[in-house]
Amino acid sequence: MGRFISFLQELSCFVSRCYEVVVNIIHQLAALYNSNKGATKIIESSGVHFQIVYEHLGELLVVLLTLDEIMENHGTLKDHWKMYKRLLKSVHHNPGKFSIPEDKLKPFEKLLLKLEGQLLDSMILQRFDDPGEGVAVAKNSAFAEEFAVNIRTIFTNIESKIGEPSEIDQRDKYAGVCGLFVLHFHIFRSVDKKFYKALLDVCKKVPAVTLTANIIWFPDTFLIAKVPAAAKLMDKKNLQGIRAQRDTYLQQRAQTLTKDVQSYYVFVTSWMMKMESILSKEHKSDKLAEDLNSRCNVFVQGILYAYSISTIIKTTMNMYMSMQRPMTKTSVKALCRLVELLKAVEHTFHRRSMVVADSVSHITQQLQSQALNAIGMAKKRVISDKKYSEQRLDVLSSLVLAENALNGPSTKERRLVISLALCVGTQLKTFKDEELLPLQLVLKKLDLISELSERVKLQCDCSFLYWHRAVFPIYLDDVYDNAVDAARIHYMFSALRDSVPSMLHAKHMESGDQLLESYDKEIMDVFNEHLLDKLCKEIEKDLRLSVHTHLKLDDRNPFKVGMKDLAHFFSLRPIRFFNRFIHIKAYVTHYLDKTFYNLTTVALHDWATYSEMRNLATQRYGLTMTEAYLPSQTLEQGLDVLEIMRNIHVFVSRYLYNLNNQIFIEKASNNKHLNTINIRHIANSIRTHGTGIMNTTVNFTYQFLRKKFYIFSQFMYDEHIKSRLIKDIRFFRETKDQSDQKYPFERAEKFNRGIRKLGITPEGQSYLDQFRQLISQIGNAMGYVRMIRSGGLHCCSSAIRFVPDLEDIVNFEELVKEEGLSEETQRAASVLDSVLGDLTSNSAEGTEYFKMLVAVFAPEFRSAKNMHLRNFYMIVPPLTVNFVEHSISCKEKLNKKNKSGAAFTDDGFAMGKWT
Repeated sequence: MGRFISFLQELSCFVSRCYEVVVNIIHQLAALYNSNKGATKIIESSGVHFQIVYEHLGELLVVLLTLDEIMENHGTLKDHWKMYKRLLKSVHHNPGKFSIPEDKLKPFEKLLLKLEGQLLDSMILQRFDDPGEGVAVAKNSAFAEEFAVNIRTIFTNIESKIGEPSEIDQRDKYAGVCGLFVLHFHIFRSVDKKFYKALLDVCKKVPAVTLTANIIWFPDTFLIAKVPAAAKLMDKKNLQGIRAQRDTYLQQRAQTLTKDVQSYYVFVTSWMMKMESILSKEHKSDKLAEDLNSRCNVFVQGILYAYSISTIIKTTMNMYMSMQRPMTKTSVKALCRLVELLKAVEHTFHRRSMVVADSVSHITQQLQSQALNAIGMAKKRVISDKKYSEQRLDVLSSLVLAENALNGPSTKERRLVISLALCVGTQLKTFKDEELLPLQLVLKKLDLISELSERVKLQCDCSFLYWHRAVFPIYLDDVYDNAVDAARIHYMFSALRDSVPSMLHAKHMESGDQLLESYDKEIMDVFNEHLLDKLCKEIEKDLRLSVHTHLKLDDRNPFKVGMKDLAHFFSLRPIRFFNRFIHIKAYVTHYLDKTFYNLTTVALHDWATYSEMRNLATQRYGLTMTEAYLPSQTLEQGLDVLEIMRNIHVFVSRYLYNLNNQIFIEKASNNKHLNTINIRHIANSIRTHGTGIMNTTVNFTYQFLRKKFYIFSQFMYDEHIKSRLIKDIRFFRETKDQSDQKYPFERAEKFNRGIRKLGITPEGQSYLDQFRQLISQIGNAMGYVRMIRSGGLHCCSSAIRFVPDLEDIVNFEELVKEEGLSEETQRAASVLDSVLGDLTSNSAEGTEYFKMLVAVFAPEFRSAKNMHLRNFYMIVPPLTVNFVEHSISCKEKLNKKNKSGAAFTDDGFAMGKWT
């Protein structure tokens, strides 16, 4: 509010200046039309009517009236003003706390009172009771009569045009007439009841007039409030009927909006075609006048359409808002279509602006020529009459002045001079009736054509949409549902951009940019929510369902569920909004690229599906998708060595080892695929982490083996197992000569079955099954160590493959020193030599991890306290029988529908048994 005070002060100065101008004009007119016969006459004014002056005076009164309405409708401003005054009182009681000098407070408070009285009390238009000293105005009957005549004349001219297709600014002039009527009442205190009734009757045709943006003005309310004396004389039922007409008007408008849209759609499109065809044609010298005339008519028709459409939109929207009536979705969509048509008119003028500008200069010259011809004929008529009088001389002078003004550029000042001159020049019947009307029409056209660009900009301005932003989501939903004509969205964004200049002049914020940012964010959030995000999800859903048609997820028959062709959105040009371009095609492409890439990284096995969806997006929607390059050009690493090392106990139990191919295969998975780990994966992992990881991994694995060997020892030490094994050893020794040193199969099978009597786990496994699993896990761990060694050799050989001869590697450090290169180069050469040395030794030797294992565990196993482990050889036959039965069972499950527990390899057992 503090920032706003300076603006209110400027506004106060402007209003004061308006008062001065109004009073000055009233004084001048009163001096011109003086009923005092003794007063000096400036010109003979008996037949002169300066109607144009009254029209401009009316426009100025409409400005003041608009300010009154803005203040009246701005509840926030009034509330904040009260709070600001309250704050000022607290400052007044304790000025020291706010570091404000006390002598400055009183003048400031006086200023606030003045501003409140002048601006905020909605009394701006009621301060003309006393037009000032010096000129007798109120008792000047001649001026009062002249004033009333001019108001009636203006009203008669506009009344017939209001609501007609040819209406262009009659509503604004009607507001001016009402202002003039009120001014006349305040000055002369007399009311023409008949004229007052005629003014009110117009309200039945025009229940409200939009003054600016969202400020709507009800003429009946204004006239009753400002001229209460006349209102008392009126029939109350008549006044109530006028007020009830507002609701009737809205109901009729809601019913006819769709028809209006259809008819205006035809009018505007045909007008656009006329514009294109007329402006594309070249001038023909023999038909130049006819061509210019047709161009002039087309330009004027465009302004008329723009005015009619603009009036419908503003009046309907603002009346719904002012009267707080709900608007149907159909009405909202229809109004948005009208906004598009309005911007289409503007864009047509803008698109052909070069040709239009060229045509305008020629058309103005032609119109000036026509006006000059008419005035020339009248001038001849005046000159031919030889009777001399001052009045005739005034007429002749005014006609000459009009001619001089027409001979030159058609500026606003010159056209005003022409109008004023003709007010004097048309008396004494200098013009015949059939000449005067065409002249007035030519001058009206001249006004329109000279201000063509300003008029188009004014009539097509959609800044009022800032106060009706609630319609935007409904509009976007409609565009999304009817994607065929999606290109119309450009017009709506152009309309939303119209409010930017007004926002930049905002005074209540530090910078207009803050308001712009919040507006920009709000519009973009709505646009994302109601169009872009919906479009992205619908496209993604369509691609998914198309790729997965074999799953038969739902009925996609277009004859049953309908079909929406969203490809139209991707043929749109980028939409300009503020300082950015919104490219729908690029936005959706980026969304799909991002989604497909992220989902592929989560589940690499789906890369083929997403690749297919990418191709489909290109074929169906013309989207230029980015290739994700997943997983084909990433390092094929599988499970990381570090990850396996940390979870070695989980790894050995969940993976099966294949001895021939040196590969680990996952036992079971919830996905469609089983993970595998081979030498290449390990080599890539070592390449990632460095060769130092190998020794750490092996050490970790051997610590794990130590725990497993402890369980192994406990099993072998068990009394039941040990006694059975000793019994079998004795039997074997007794019968080995007869059985040719072979252990009988029946005995092994009997052992396997007999051990089940000791107990079974809930999963149905015997102790021997568990022991087999333990041996397999030990074997898996050993297989992993073997794979680590192979992976290390693979990694080293890959790294050193560019060295031509491993047995004859030159010393780079010596070569660099011989060349006398810098120290940095020598150090680099030294590092290279050491790297090559390490790689050569690693690739040549490798590390014999199994020998290390034997060296560590053999002495312990052979010690006296582990004598029971020597019986292990005797459990091998039943253990082998158990493994064979298990292996056959797993392979049989491969052919079954339920493949739970199926496997084709488990060489971990062989590896573990050998260990």
